[in-house]
Amino acid sequence: MRAFRTKAHGTGLLTTVLAFAGVVVAVMQTLMVPLLADLPSLLRTNRSDATWAITITLLTAAVGTPVLGRLGDMCGKRRMLLLSLSLMIVGSVVCGLSSALLPMMAGRGLQGFAIGAIPLGISIMRDELPPERLGAAVGLMSSSLGVGGALALPAAALVAEHFDWHMLFFGAAALGGLSLLLVLLVVPESPVRAPGRFDIPGTIGLSAGLVCLLLGISKGGDWGWGGGRTLGFFGAAAGVLLVWGWFELRIAEPLVDLRTTARPQVLLTNVASILVGFALYATQLVPPQLLQLSSTTGYGLGQSMLMAGLCVAPSGLLMMLVSPVGARIIARRGPKTSLLSGVLVLGAGYAAGLMLLEAPWQLAVFSAIAGAGVGLAYASLPALIIDAVPDTETAAANGLNALMRSIGTSSSSAVVGTVLAHMTTSFGAVSVPSLAGFRTAFVIGCAACVAAAAVTAFIPGRRGRAMRTPAVPEKATTVAR
Repeated sequence: MRAFRTKAHGTGLLTTVLAFAGVVVAVMQTLMVPLLADLPSLLRTNRSDATWAITITLLTAAVGTPVLGRLGDMCGKRRMLLLSLSLMIVGSVVCGLSSALLPMMAGRGLQGFAIGAIPLGISIMRDELPPERLGAAVGLMSSSLGVGGALALPAAALVAEHFDWHMLFFGAAALGGLSLLLVLLVVPESPVRAPGRFDIPGTIGLSAGLVCLLLGISKGGDWGWGGGRTLGFFGAAAGVLLVWGWFELRIAEPLVDLRTTARPQVLLTNVASILVGFALYATQLVPPQLLQLSSTTGYGLGQSMLMAGLCVAPSGLLMMLVSPVGARIIARRGPKTSLLSGVLVLGAGYAAGLMLLEAPWQLAVFSAIAGAGVGLAYASLPALIIDAVPDTETAAANGLNALMRSIGTSSSSAVVGTVLAHMTTSFGAVSVPSLAGFRTAFVIGCAACVAAAAVTAFIPGRRGRAMRTPAVPEKATTVAR
């Protein structure tokens, strides 16, 4: 189906449709959160095996995001966006029909490919939007993952508490279908193409290396960080990725252009993305747990799942509100300034959060501050990438950047999860995370922000050239619309 978009629609409709696709992806990720505690009983398995329903999404997202980005540059970004949404819909239906671990893993694995919709949407914006609209649109698209996640959490909690939990997945499938239809009707296919062949050996190597790395990170807490399996996966990841990098540097058409990736602006932005992703996780993990913990512990706030979701919703609202602010900062001062502002606001939020743990409204304030910081930071990351790479590599480069954020989030999940598992207090017959454990998680998040600010300071200071002037294709081909 050819996209139908006239001048009367304007660029606002294109931005809205792409941002909605990002929100739908966030809903897909968030809908599992209310089920985490009950997942073993729902899937009739033990707690360790139940975590595979989460881990498999991480693995397929890590593999699929850079691959879909490269295929988008070569074969069409809209086409790959439609593919990622289609896989999410199929995966959601499979999960909705499942009550056992293996089919749930299959469905969640398919859902993981939807994460590639975010960098693909950003790349479409670069190709289609005028320079004066690009900054705000990219900021909104980049923050849509956080916006959708924060806003969807109360809705997911409401459904999980009062309806059959399978309805969560059927709802995600319906939203995915709507997003797919809107993309078909509104989003045009970009005429820009990167010439060459798809790097199959590079894809296999990167996939193997990432799977080993993320398995070690995500399962290290269960297997033991010093255990043979964990160290074996980390060692395998290091070996495979080194060989993969050696191979990628010696072929003419690599999956990831490591020479472009090694440019200071791209390299340091990706390092900062890992740290921002790391810092983000505690804002999502600590408040819901503390809010739902029984008040008889002395520090738990005893809120329902729905109220906990409403208390963290301000983070999504603030992300949405600050994305145009980030765009103005990028236009006037450059994306580096926006990124630095974001990590400093997030770090200040963590510092304030150490004293904002005593009432639901206080955690809502913390979530709002954290959301503002993440919104500013996430608006700037794709701008820094777009500014440093040719337009024929936009989707692949943004896909790699999204992968870096995911690695940061996964690493934070492992670290913060370990802290909360070991810093506990006895409550009846069970142990629960202690108040000191929650505060330690905030201190770790604050330290990640300080590290991100230090890295950001060394990013070459450019003023968002690609956000203000039309991109000039480098070795690009065009196709008829």
